[in-house]
Amino acid sequence: MDKILLIEDNDEINHMLATALSKAGYCVKSAFSGTEGLLYFSMEEYALVLLDLMLPGLSGEEVLTKLREGSKTPVIVISAKTEIVGKVDLLEHGADDYITKPFDIREVLARVKLQINKGKKEISPNRVIGWNGLEIDDSSHTITIDGNLINFTRQEYNILFLLFSNPEKVFTKQELFESAWNEIYMGEDKTLNVHISNIRNKIKQFTNQPYIDTIWGIGFRAGGK
Repeated sequence: MDKILLIEDNDEINHMLATALSKAGYCVKSAFSGTEGLLYFSMEEYALVLLDLMLPGLSGEEVLTKLREGSKTPVIVISAKTEIVGKVDLLEHGADDYITKPFDIREVLARVKLQINKGKKEISPNRVIGWNGLEIDDSSHTITIDGNLINFTRQEYNILFLLFSNPEKVFTKQELFESAWNEIYMGEDKTLNVHISNIRNKIKQFTNQPYIDTIWGIGFRAGGK
């Protein structure tokens, strides 16, 4: 179970977020000041930090600076501050995302999921995946078919890597889109379908193997075995 450190001094907001995150399957540790948050962070590992800015003790900006001195743990800032300059400054100084209060809890959960998944992907060990003539080298981010190097875009590579890392799993369009683009899925079926079509056309230059199977009404999975 992924652990989340929630640093928010408002009792009501802290409780609301902790409850929603717990119901979503996360283990939540609540802190109510910057100093307390840093103490908890030093005691165990977390998959993500949700950080308010207006905190007693140390401010959220100070907490972020200290977190980034020795950790790459994803940090999502939640604040009532709406100035664009302030948001950009926080992102440049290590925040991974910024959510403005008041917020929709569904958006918070979606952004939390994206950042945690992104963090897991970044720390996963490099490996080579072989599948019926297709080879994905995650260290060099290259894909070959029967020894022929194929040039894929970043999103196309991400789609293929996800599918062939989990060859028995059927992925929904939402799962594929959010993994490939690191963005929240808003029903962008056309965008994903175009990329799937482009992947298939590039593969057809070298083989007729159906490396991506369409599971109608659900999504896609690795094919060609």
